[in-house]
Amino acid sequence: MTRVLYLAWQDKHGSSTHGEPSRQWFPVGRLDVGNESGYQFRYIKGAIAAHEKAGFQPLDAFPELRKDYRSRHLFALFRNRVPSPDRGDYQSILKRLDLPPGADPFEILAVSGGARQTDNLEVFPRIEKRPDGGFACRFFLHGWRYVNESAKARLKQLKTDEDLQVSVELNNPATGVALQLQTSNDYHILGWAPRYLISDLLSAIIEAPQNLYARVVQVNPPPAPHNQRVLLEFGGYLPDEIEPMSDEQFEPLVA
Repeated sequence: MTRVLYLAWQDKHGSSTHGEPSRQWFPVGRLDVGNESGYQFRYIKGAIAAHEKAGFQPLDAFPELRKDYRSRHLFALFRNRVPSPDRGDYQSILKRLDLPPGADPFEILAVSGGARQTDNLEVFPRIEKRPDGGFACRFFLHGWRYVNESAKARLKQLKTDEDLQVSVELNNPATGVALQLQTSNDYHILGWAPRYLISDLLSAIIEAPQNLYARVVQVNPPPAPHNQRVLLEFGGYLPDEIEPMSDEQFEPLVA
């Protein structure tokens, strides 16, 4: 079975052609992981949009946009985003991600996102829709550092399996449309879902909001990194006409 991760790039610096950075995230690449066939990386059409809108250039690790990269081993760009099992805090990291001791690099990247302070890349998994229309995905709460102090205090009180509400925000200054995560009873805005989920989850919310849920998996207190503080699960059932991550931006540039 082939598993898929996507690579996203953020316009942090702008360019002489495109002016001020937009801070927008673009999906730009796809990593396929086969049990026996090894690893395959290809750029996707989102990379073309990122180039046209924000001046994206091919990464040093993958310098040609229209090339099919293959390896028996995980490419260094991704491998360097996975903590070494030799680290003294390795098991603590897995616990923070709610993963078992034997989790593989794919599983780690799918939850952690592989973000590093030194660059503007992030990894996210393909949402898999089951034959019955069900799906579930996990991610860390985004943007919680920018909510008010009352919401931050409420965030510290979150419990495992606590249900949250998802609200559509139409005028977010960073993304335009955004998906807010709120507490169910007292309506504190805690943060946001990742930007790469917006188009698929927005469609699902519009079509069948009663079939979706969001819940707290766990809260990681300091010294957990700020971007791994609240682990959430979003899931439910999607209408037949909605196939996650099937729009043009996710199509590989080479077959």
